Amino acid sequence: MQGGSKKYKWRQNQFLKQTFHLNRLLVKYNIEGIIDLLLRPGRLVYLNFLAGIARGFGIAVGLTLVSAIFLAALAKIASLNLPIISQFIARIVQLVNEQLPY
Repeated sequence: MQGGSKKYKWRQNQFLKQTFHLNRLLVKYNIEGIIDLLLRPGRLVYLNFLAGIARGFGIAVGLTLVSAIFLAALAKIASLNLPIISQFIARIVQLVNEQLPY
């Protein structure tokens, strides 16, 4: 009976180790939060809506800044009066300025 008791304790110890390992994985990957979102689809839609608005705003602001920097660099290069490049860039800047509302 001694051998059976040791085997039982060994299995119980292995079961506890695996249970603790599973618990750590569940906490690490925030399974509780994911299940909470899946059980409340309205909250999931709301959070995705807010994330979409934030992404759209970030894209708009980023594109505006990059475009402004690009156009300023083109205007600076055009002011250097390089023969071929200057005419090409001046035409691009002129077309862009014609499209601006101010």
